[in-house]
Amino acid sequence: MKVFGELRYTPAKAEKGYTDRILRIDLSKHTISIEEVPEEMRQRLVGGRGYCLQLVFDGTNAETRFDSPENVLALAGGPFCGETAFVGTGKFIAGTISPLTDTFCDSNVGGHFFALVKLSGFDAIAVTGRSDENVMVLIDGDSGRVSLQEAPSRHGSLLEVDGRLEAWKGEGQVRNVAILTSGKGAEHTWFGCLNSIYYDPKRKRGRAKQAGRGGTGTVMQAKGLWGIAVRNNRSKSRANLPADTERLRKAGNSLRGVIREVDPKAMRMAWQGTTSLIDMMNASHILPINNYQYNQSEETVKISGDVFEKEYFEQGVPDGCFPGCNLACTKGCDAHVLGTGPHKGKKVAVDGPEYETAAAVTNLGIFDPDYIMDYAWYCDEYGVDTISAGVTMSFLFESYEQGLLTEEDTGGLSLRWGEPEDVSALFHAMCEGKGFGKVAGQGIRVLKGWIADRAANRTGKDRDEIIEELSKFGMECKGLEFSMYGTKESLAQQGGYGFALKGPQHDEAWLIALDQVRNEMPSFAQKARALNWFPLFRTWFNLTGLCKLPWIDVRHPEAQFTEIPARNMPTAEYYLELVNATLGEERTIEDLLFESEVAYTLHKLINLRQGFGTRQEDAIPLRAMAPVYMNEFLSRKEYYEKYLAESASMDIQGKSDEEKLEILQTYRQLQYEKLCDVVYDAKGWDQDGILRKSTLMRLGFHDPKYISIVDEARERVSKQAELRKSGSKLAN
Repeated sequence: MKVFGELRYTPAKAEKGYTDRILRIDLSKHTISIEEVPEEMRQRLVGGRGYCLQLVFDGTNAETRFDSPENVLALAGGPFCGETAFVGTGKFIAGTISPLTDTFCDSNVGGHFFALVKLSGFDAIAVTGRSDENVMVLIDGDSGRVSLQEAPSRHGSLLEVDGRLEAWKGEGQVRNVAILTSGKGAEHTWFGCLNSIYYDPKRKRGRAKQAGRGGTGTVMQAKGLWGIAVRNNRSKSRANLPADTERLRKAGNSLRGVIREVDPKAMRMAWQGTTSLIDMMNASHILPINNYQYNQSEETVKISGDVFEKEYFEQGVPDGCFPGCNLACTKGCDAHVLGTGPHKGKKVAVDGPEYETAAAVTNLGIFDPDYIMDYAWYCDEYGVDTISAGVTMSFLFESYEQGLLTEEDTGGLSLRWGEPEDVSALFHAMCEGKGFGKVAGQGIRVLKGWIADRAANRTGKDRDEIIEELSKFGMECKGLEFSMYGTKESLAQQGGYGFALKGPQHDEAWLIALDQVRNEMPSFAQKARALNWFPLFRTWFNLTGLCKLPWIDVRHPEAQFTEIPARNMPTAEYYLELVNATLGEERTIEDLLFESEVAYTLHKLINLRQGFGTRQEDAIPLRAMAPVYMNEFLSRKEYYEKYLAESASMDIQGKSDEEKLEILQTYRQLQYEKLCDVVYDAKGWDQDGILRKSTLMRLGFHDPKYISIVDEARERVSKQAELRKSGSKLAN
């Protein structure tokens, strides 16, 4: 293959979890360089998500968009990424200015890719520029060479992955090669994902994990980058060179012991993966159905975790996505025959599906496990986010149901709930960038305006009124589509989605199980406190190269005896041991929370700089809080009447169903606004959702560039308030 640029180097070995090197690739100039991690960056931002935030903040500006040449596609593990003596350490973060949100968005992904990058001497990769020719990067940690080469094909493809892994293994083992790439759908939609592909020697095939959210794959495609391949045949064992190996090993063994004891009796992730959540969410009225209109169905029995365990997932093969993890939740099917789409009849291997993927299909009214498997595979093959793709289609189906979208608009596509053929036609049109699919692939925020324009021209109705109606059930916030949990009955999760800095993604504050399933935070005050603590501790995992599931989904038996069982502090102590054993320090949980708050605040500052990040952007759709239409209300009428009378202390005697629905909607909206007031104050923000200067000072953001971002945001909000007072539509 043609080589556009090459760099010879001596790989730096990790010491106490860090190599202290950043690999920079400029695709416009076809140059490759290595720089040291600044000491302040390492001390304040830890790694992973923190490094991605700093690289994107420094490399972009308020005018940067996803396809701007200066946009940074940042990839980073953390100090514990690749540590085989502990559990769930294959994770890394991909961060960038997102096509969907127009501000920083990051996604957490597993596999072997970044562990091999770290073995090859790098804590982070920063890709900038835009190549006119389709290129790929090859990091050869064995020979100490990084090269920028002609891409092997137009798009990355799962169908060719095993051959690529074999071709690039060099003289070593194929399991020591990994690829980060994307597919055709990432070029044609704004919610393209990255496939982190590695070889599984037990299944004897390539497997893929995804950085799904926010359009990271779309950014990769916009840069003309086919992907990044890395090979390194050094042993992964002790590659991080921790300060105290024995202390670390003891903590890892303790956590593995908890997983062995608890998982078989609880989530059964080692057998069902995250499909085990399907039954739990359905039983608790959380599973999204027909664009979150409903949250429970008797048909769910067809797609339960038991069904996937017994009929689809290959059992008896350890399925951890990185050595050292016995949670083994990376389930898959090695021989599935596709029943739909352009590859109908082809036998393929399917990784997953995850809960989110299955729920994206129920949200379209389909309860067919074969179709779920098809959808999972095609999303991976095309390189698109299963969540955003599914929720965008659900929004379009309801817009069609409401008469706001017609077959004239869709180019003849009919959009009917529960019809796999209708879903497939729209899905493949999106991923191929054909006809109406090209518009649909830009996500809900763009589609609301597009549909409103068409509907206004067709009906003569006011465009703004149509957008207002679409916004009631358009399940996006900050431009990102909601992940797959119906939040009508969980105020805590409403806040978890609304306050999430990247948009409504559960990895920042997944509180719905604690709130709605376990009922461990029944009071308003408990929910508000949780929305300050949990986002900080959960996002700490993203700083460090760790998976959250062993902490949040496998509760330590001793946690029930602690003050706040939901925090699972006995397991959190194992993570603290990992930190101190690796770094040779004695940090506390409070130290970890402070580190996370610093990174969290830098993300908030990027949002503010890009023109977002205020209370206005934390608004969530009405359906996230309450039923929008009468059919939803009537489906749980007795429940809502009891709720209004007992929980909300409302007098509903003699009220019509229409009046009860309006009362419910108003009450839930007021509760959410009250939650904003309380949580903002706890986070150190003012009532407009803007950082207080005292918060900046406490966290060490003294530089005038940070203060000016806050000042400009406050001035922007003030001007918007004046426009609203004058009745100007420009305020919106």
